[in-house]
Amino acid sequence: MTQPATSRVRFRVLGFCVALASITYMDRIAIANLAKFITRDLSLTDTQMSYVFSAFTLAYGLFEIPTGWWGDRVGTRRVLMRIVSWWSAFTIATAFVFSFPSLLITRFLFGLGEAGAWPNAAKTFSKWIPVRERGTAQGIFFMGAHFGAAYSPLLIQYLLHFLDWRGIFIAFGCVGFVWAGLWYWWFRDDPADHPAVSAAERAYIIEGRGAEPSHSLTNVPWGLILRSRNVWLLCAMYFVQTYGFYFYLTWMPTYLERVRGFESTTLSLFAGAPMVACMIADVTGGVATDALTRRLGLRLGRALTGGSSFLFAAIFTVGGTLVDDGTTAALLLAGGAGWGAFCLGAAWGTCLDIAGEHVGVVSAVMNTAGQVGGFLSPIILTLMVNQFGDWNVAIRLSGGLLLVGAICWLFIDPRQKIAHNQ
Repeated sequence: MTQPATSRVRFRVLGFCVALASITYMDRIAIANLAKFITRDLSLTDTQMSYVFSAFTLAYGLFEIPTGWWGDRVGTRRVLMRIVSWWSAFTIATAFVFSFPSLLITRFLFGLGEAGAWPNAAKTFSKWIPVRERGTAQGIFFMGAHFGAAYSPLLIQYLLHFLDWRGIFIAFGCVGFVWAGLWYWWFRDDPADHPAVSAAERAYIIEGRGAEPSHSLTNVPWGLILRSRNVWLLCAMYFVQTYGFYFYLTWMPTYLERVRGFESTTLSLFAGAPMVACMIADVTGGVATDALTRRLGLRLGRALTGGSSFLFAAIFTVGGTLVDDGTTAALLLAGGAGWGAFCLGAAWGTCLDIAGEHVGVVSAVMNTAGQVGGFLSPIILTLMVNQFGDWNVAIRLSGGLLLVGAICWLFIDPRQKIAHNQ
């Protein structure tokens, strides 16, 4: 079927989700770039700060599946509005912490509120984006997230001329409330209910997303999900991917400053470089998995993209620890982050491929496994640095784990669906 020319509302839905991803990471990454001011003012140790980083991820992981299921049940219009409003409130609340316990609790509640954003975005795509466009859509979505993470260090560096770290959290938190209001006013859970969608685009979307199962969403097929080899492999793969990625979200600025000797503007520039690499990889990886799927079939299209992503990510990550020059090391690590993100269109596309109407739950299961990796990453890094006195040893562990992710893609088969009647 040719692409309709009468309306492009699904692209505006994608634009909203890209903005969501960007704001999410802008809020999330702020604490990493303001960590030295927070630790100074609250008299925190590196170990305490690693627990603060992980408190967010712990809550995020614990509430990922319930919120993904909620989106499957009631639709993503209401759920994403609630998610963004909640995390915006606790971004602002971070500005008012006064001790280690208050910061720990606030960041835990922040993670609780943000949980489910990614699965509900995936659920939105399952309703609005045809299968042939989903890898690209997921790649563009993650580009938005990494764009938020890329510009945030430079924006924070600029805002520090006018605001302290508390003022920056307040400013960042306010942005989310604007998005939540616009989303709830404009979006509809199904293309058939949106007045701007033409009949031709509606037919294109419905035909392209495939037949919808008739079973009730009140009964999640947990047995089928938990017995699915694909789900376990996706979880293992995403654990590894997120474990490595959280280094860039948490300790990367500190590593560049303490170990590689970066200062001021150059620090902000190179702290954002991994996210620029991720932005490029998000889109190219999404386009690649869709193109390879059309040419080679669903399994090879997803697996070749995902497997190559992890293999090259491992090479670049380890390479960044083996060179003496700081700039070369930063660029290699940025390349490792980028290659790690190259798999995201394939990974989330596979969730949509196999999950039927339970996209929110299945993608939440995968993302929960990822958050376990994200929870452990900053803590293990701190423990290894304390034990060995060498940051590079801890980073090489991430490189080794990435090879495990490459192996997982040898066995993932997105043709194996898990919904009741798929």
